[in-house]
Formats: sequence, structure tokens, C-alpha cells
Amino acid sequence: MPKIALLNQAGDKVKDLVLNDDIFGIEPNQQVVYDVVNCQRAAMRQGTHDVKNRSEVRGGGKKPWRQKGTGRARQGSIRAPQWRGGGIVFGPTPRSYAFKLNKKVKQLGMKSVLSYKVKNEKFVAVDTIVFESRKTKDFIKFLDNVKANGKTLVVCTKDELTENAISSARNIADVFLTSCDNCSVYEILCFDKLVITEKAVAYFEEVLK
Repeated sequence: MPKIALLNQAGDKVKDLVLNDDIFGIEPNQQVVYDVVNCQRAAMRQGTHDVKNRSEVRGGGKKPWRQKGTGRARQGSIRAPQWRGGGIVFGPTPRSYAFKLNKKVKQLGMKSVLSYKVKNEKFVAVDTIVFESRKTKDFIKFLDNVKANGKTLVVCTKDELTENAISSARNIADVFLTSCDNCSVYEILCFDKLVITEKAVAYFEEVLK
């Protein structure tokens, strides 16, 4: 089983944390990770694009000219698709791009990215995160102590996600604080380092078993 050092907010080692091999020690499945990220990005699309068809575009109530006798092709409306300013045929309309993935596929995707972070030493475990006040410098100091430089995702449980922690982290560039039940595969891949609390590790080991 993978074993990593559990740090406190000062960066000191508290103990060795043994990780579940079935969650944090598998061989990452690249195809599943691609499928899960594709699904999550598709669900993020607004899908509000819209064009007007010939029934929605303005004007064109009168027949342009009589049906026969002019020598020109028959026309019923100046808002037909072949006319300039006419309706659009087969254009995009509002829709949802979301599609479904099986639960086990989603779980395997999460296991794969967590195992990838552990395998590549981009995984930092801390015992907890507690901030007495809302100060950005305190959060920056915490990240420096645990050597989480660059783009960092900090994952904790809901009870650890306090207003002080949120306010201290939100103004730091390339740092994002989220709860473990709201964390996605796409978010984990967007950041270089993953800082995770001991309770959040226990959460993943519980829901992904």
C-alpha cells in the first residue's frame, strides 16, 4: 500500500499515512480519464446558441410576386432560407450537451487521477486546515510550509471548508479550495499539486471502495 507523510499546517511530519491501494495505488486508465473529463466538460457547456428559422425571422408576410406569368421562379416569402435575411436551415438551437456515464466508470476515473498524483509525487496530505482569521498571507504561508508551489488544488471536507478558509484562499492566483464531495476529475487534472486533508482521504476511501 502507498505510504506518504502526513503533515501539519506548519509543514512538520505528524505520522505516516497509509493509503488504500485500491483507491490511490492503481494503474491509471487513460481512456476512462478521457471519457470522464469529456463528460464533465460537455456538462459545463451552456448550449444557449440559437438561430431563427423562417417562422421566427421578422417580415415576409406578403408574397413577393404573383405565382405565374412573371418569368421568375415562384416565391412565397422573402424570408425563405434562400433569401438574404431569410431564416436559417438546420442551425443550432438551445440544447444540453450533457451525457451519462456509468457510476463505476466515474469512480475509476477518480481513482485513476488520485493514483496518478500519488505516483508522480504531486500529492500532499495534511492533517487538517484551520484558519483563525481571513488573511490571504496565512494561506500562502500554509502552502509554502507544505511545499505546494504553482497551481494547487486544496481539497477538504465540508466542515473544514470554513468562511475563513474560503476568504483566505480566494484571492490567490492558481490556487483553488474545494470540498471533497464537490471535487471533479477535471479539476484535479487542471492543477499541478493536490493538497488533501486526512478527512478528505478517508472520504474518498469510503465512497470509492
